[in-house]
Amino acid sequence: MTPEEIALARARVPAAFADPWHRRALRWGLWLGLIAWIALTAWAFDITPQRIANGLGNLGVIVGLMIPPSPGEHWDEIARSMAETVAMAFLGTFVAALVAVPLGFLGAGNVVTNWLFHFSLRRLFDGFRGIDQLIWALVFVRAVGLGPLAGVMAIAVADVAVLAKLYAEAIENAERRQMEGVRAVGAKPSLVVRFGLLPQVFPVMLAQALYFVESNTRSASVLGIVGAGGIGLSIAERIRIRAWDEVAFIIICLLVTVAVIDILSARIRVRLIGTREGVVRH
Repeated sequence: MTPEEIALARARVPAAFADPWHRRALRWGLWLGLIAWIALTAWAFDITPQRIANGLGNLGVIVGLMIPPSPGEHWDEIARSMAETVAMAFLGTFVAALVAVPLGFLGAGNVVTNWLFHFSLRRLFDGFRGIDQLIWALVFVRAVGLGPLAGVMAIAVADVAVLAKLYAEAIENAERRQMEGVRAVGAKPSLVVRFGLLPQVFPVMLAQALYFVESNTRSASVLGIVGAGGIGLSIAERIRIRAWDEVAFIIICLLVTVAVIDILSARIRVRLIGTREGVVRH
């Protein structure tokens, strides 16, 4: 382009060559506001280099006490607590997924077309998703007492709304042509859902439920700290008495358990759903 053409283009579209001053001022203002907010938060939380250095030093001492990991004399207790944690995660996720399937269909806009019902049910999902598992665990420990039942109920109630929302979104994104094909042969609405919609979303539902089993195994280890059963109680007790080698051993057991669950979940998905060419199996 000639200098004259560049000047003409600059006159016609000045924003393509340089941001207007007010946009640059807004950008600088946002950056300065972010820096000020971070500085104010650090001051309010008393985050100082000295505290961070001291904390890292203490963390190094704790890590040193964790080596070598050892179960001590509590093999049976750790194994029992770990099995309890896995059972809590599986049972809580199973109940949540079972309840979430019909709720997912009810929350899908292409299945239930009533706007008010759809909007109300989605806001109900949002409300339940806003309450953490730990809060539910505290509630159910008070309601049903200490033990894994409170943990199972906390996992189920906390996850049912999340899974229902994920299922509803999967259903809404399903291919319409398959449903229309089933409907074209004179199938009833229930059969359209069964043969035109469910086969499309079932792999997504299964994959999400299997992931939640793995995720809830980690979550269940925290629920035990408030008395909801599982390995969390064992971790809390050993931290209290500073048995860091046993804490390290329990953490390693938890990591191995989650890895095994991930491998088994992948195999189950391949067996029930199949695999696509080019996808690496675990």
